[in-house]
Amino acid sequence: MIYRVTQYCYLLLLSLLLSGGSAAEELPDLLERLTPSVVGVGAAYPLRAPTGGRPPRRLLGTGFVVESEGKSYVVTNAHVIPTDLDSDGREQLAVFSGRGKLSQQRFARLLKNDAQHDLAVLAYEGDRLPAMTLATDDRVRPGERVAFTGFPIGAVLGLYPITHEGIVSAITPVARPADQGRYLDAVQMSRLRKPFDVYQLDAIAYPGNSGSAVYRVATGEVIGVMNSVFVKESRETLLSAPSGIAYAIPVSHLRTLLDEN
Repeated sequence: MIYRVTQYCYLLLLSLLLSGGSAAEELPDLLERLTPSVVGVGAAYPLRAPTGGRPPRRLLGTGFVVESEGKSYVVTNAHVIPTDLDSDGREQLAVFSGRGKLSQQRFARLLKNDAQHDLAVLAYEGDRLPAMTLATDDRVRPGERVAFTGFPIGAVLGLYPITHEGIVSAITPVARPADQGRYLDAVQMSRLRKPFDVYQLDAIAYPGNSGSAVYRVATGEVIGVMNSVFVKESRETLLSAPSGIAYAIPVSHLRTLLDEN
């Protein structure tokens, strides 16, 4: 009898290992819960775009919804915020929820901006969207499984959320001294004076992924904010072409920004 029970347990364990266990089923469930919190960030006209001008709306990056002190906000990268709004045509900052033709446009305004860490917090109009949960600890370790959902190359592919999965491959300084002083520009010098660590991921990020939440696959907690431009300006100065390496700003800097009055 004991032998049969032992054999059964062994076969059950073997089948779980071969099938990937329940881990393969966790991510689809997680995405079903988290994707409604993912929004596009860009610009839009309140009525219709001027004839022969810009499109009615522009998708420039990704954002995600958070809650702080009972209020709902959208978080994204500071560099995603448009600085070239068509004021004559009344073009405005906007966020886009939903997907494809069923997406909804909501006008927004910039509330807080952290240029040092390339973070921005937006207030948005309309009904409150579901929020993601920010990790309250900073104990991120290389090897942790993470994912991020956003709108890579959104201007071409449209408002259809796409998820990439990987691991935290390293925790590394945001900027490193170049081998020769002549390669140090003003941006890199500024970040060397106020250094901080970022998460390097083994997943590829594309234009449009900037501002995506990087979350733990195990819990869905946000540990960082994807950055496809800001970090590469510092870490990849010597490369003739930027790599496909993805970086994320630790969520601790976002918590600090949200707590500021």
